[in-house]
Amino acid sequence: MKSTGVVRKVDELGRIVLPKELRTILGINVKDSIEIFTDGDKIVLQKYQPCCTFCNNANDVIYFNGKRICAECIAKIKDQL
Repeated sequence: MKSTGVVRKVDELGRIVLPKELRTILGINVKDSIEIFTDGDKIVLQKYQPCCTFCNNANDVIYFNGKRICAECIAKIKDQL
């Protein structure tokens, strides 16, 4: 994990502000959904993408190692092994 050097305080409603530079780099726009994960004592924020990481297919998607993969791409990966 890479540190950005940015520190933000949590407000009285539990909110934090994501710096514009980070939102731009990560392609996070106003009204985009953000997924929240925990990893031990860490909070991980990720732009919500309900489709396959590889082909953008939204059908038969499973979550594996932090990525969404559709059945079609799983089959392609198996064929290459």
